[in-house]
Amino acid sequence: MMNMRSNKRDDLPEDLVVEILSRVPVVSMLRLRATTKTWNVLIKDGRVGKKHYDNNAPRRPRHSLIIMLIAFRVYLVRVNLNQDYNNKVKIISQFSLKDPVYNSLKEVDIRNIFHCDGLLLCATKYNRLVVWNPCSVETKWIKPSRFYKDSDIYALGKSSCNKYKVLRINQDGFTSRSILLECEIYDFISNSWRIVGKTRSWSIREWKSCGISVNGNTYWLANSTKDDTRRDFLLGFDFSTERFTSVSLPVDHRMYYKLIALSVTREDQKLCMLASWSNETSISDVWIATKIESSTGAASWAKFLSIRLVDKPFCFTIRTNVLVDKENKVLVCRGKHGVSNYFLHVVGEDNKCIQVDHHDPKSTCSLLVNYVPSLVQINQSL
Repeated sequence: MMNMRSNKRDDLPEDLVVEILSRVPVVSMLRLRATTKTWNVLIKDGRVGKKHYDNNAPRRPRHSLIIMLIAFRVYLVRVNLNQDYNNKVKIISQFSLKDPVYNSLKEVDIRNIFHCDGLLLCATKYNRLVVWNPCSVETKWIKPSRFYKDSDIYALGKSSCNKYKVLRINQDGFTSRSILLECEIYDFISNSWRIVGKTRSWSIREWKSCGISVNGNTYWLANSTKDDTRRDFLLGFDFSTERFTSVSLPVDHRMYYKLIALSVTREDQKLCMLASWSNETSISDVWIATKIESSTGAASWAKFLSIRLVDKPFCFTIRTNVLVDKENKVLVCRGKHGVSNYFLHVVGEDNKCIQVDHHDPKSTCSLLVNYVPSLVQINQSL
């Protein structure tokens, strides 16, 4: 009976199968790939993805899909941001990445990830670099121009004509004014690296090295090395012009004691910044950039949320990693690491703090990423 059903699925006209699959939520492709060989081929070669985006404007999922990096493994989870009691992280699936060259049977240990358009740029524990689409299982292992280092900073972005590129910032260890930073771009079409600039004007500290992708461009909280103040500022990289710019901050940014973290709204892809008022107060503000001119760095900001962390079970630190949910007006923050005993915290505009735990009480999350599943092809030369 099972074989008969399978044969009937394979006998359907290919155009009809593509049309049907293109109407399925992208995250469900993880299960559908294993249904038949024909469906797997159609999903992986991009035909379903092209039809999906031709028929439907990209939509954000109603629920909060989050990627977590836990003990060198990547998990797709769902968190209910509306519950007002102790919640549990619901793991949808674990994304499994294998290295076909070194060991095709053993899972790869992932040290860091960068998310752009459903693609994950992964730096492995042993300094290899791979671009990975967990939905289509497509990967592209990228060879270095010389060799990769632990101190390298990476970003995945795209130009205005939707051509994906990888940026590598080579900075050795803890940066100082005397160190020259070298920036390289990897082009997916030519499969090669090229140097796009060198600078001594700024550095990116290790705990702020995970940039944020917004509409194809990347942003970091960087540190100026031009003068003795060594002030923090917002650094942007435009993947179309391949140039860095200093992005303007909110008008009253000088009143802040420190710029803590960057994030991006899940719904409409807007850059967000978390900043604390002063060293003595426990008030932090979340700003949303309503407009950014990537060529000049001019930006318009609107205050989204003010949070007072008095009598709260955690605090914001220099290593804080936050997600901003504009619809529910909450921040999702990772806990533990000396910050709290809980796995996650959800903080709302009423300053109510929801503790979120994990099925394994010993687990710690090293990174949170708002995930938008897609069927974007990595191999753009096809």
